[in-house]
Amino acid sequence: MNLIFLGPPGAGKGTHAQLLMNELGIPQISTGDMLRQAMKAGTEMGLSAKRYIEAGELVPDEVVIGIVKDRLQADDCKNGYILDGFPRTVKQAEALATFAKIDVALNIALDDEVIISRLSGRRVCLKCGATYHLSTLNGRDTCANCGEKLVQRKDDAPETVKNRLSVYAVSTAPLIDYYEKLGLLKTVQCAPTATVEENYAQVRQTLGLV
Repeated sequence: MNLIFLGPPGAGKGTHAQLLMNELGIPQISTGDMLRQAMKAGTEMGLSAKRYIEAGELVPDEVVIGIVKDRLQADDCKNGYILDGFPRTVKQAEALATFAKIDVALNIALDDEVIISRLSGRRVCLKCGATYHLSTLNGRDTCANCGEKLVQRKDDAPETVKNRLSVYAVSTAPLIDYYEKLGLLKTVQCAPTATVEENYAQVRQTLGLV
């Protein structure tokens, strides 16, 4: 099953993609993670992408399309994959259609107010990659795994989150119409008070896995 996960930043795409990856045995392909790794490594692509990501803007198409196309040719994608964070625009979707066949575009929806609260409260460990939320830290500011001080990523600052949502509404939301017209769109409306398990149960049901 070749899947695309759509939805605004912070809606839970990555979390549900990882759960589905473990259940189906197919890779979750997160362009965000790949770009962050490139930024950390200081590659030419990473340095080019850094200024866009930290401003909450979209990375140029030619950079993203290239890394996705190469990734889908890997052996672990032969039985399916989950694209998380790509495509972000109709132009990218049209490019994707030239080298990949998509079975379902799953739209994970969540209200903007919930997303802003969720992302602006997120803290990460730059050493081991662990992620936390202020609501669960109880005043602690160090990583439980390695003791490193936790930080707020620049793209999680409240104003940047609002900008990311604005960019999504203008550039990425049209993908919902695009995939709906192709008959590939399915939507899961996440409840702000629901647990991850409850929302994931909706994902499984929507994909016909129950």
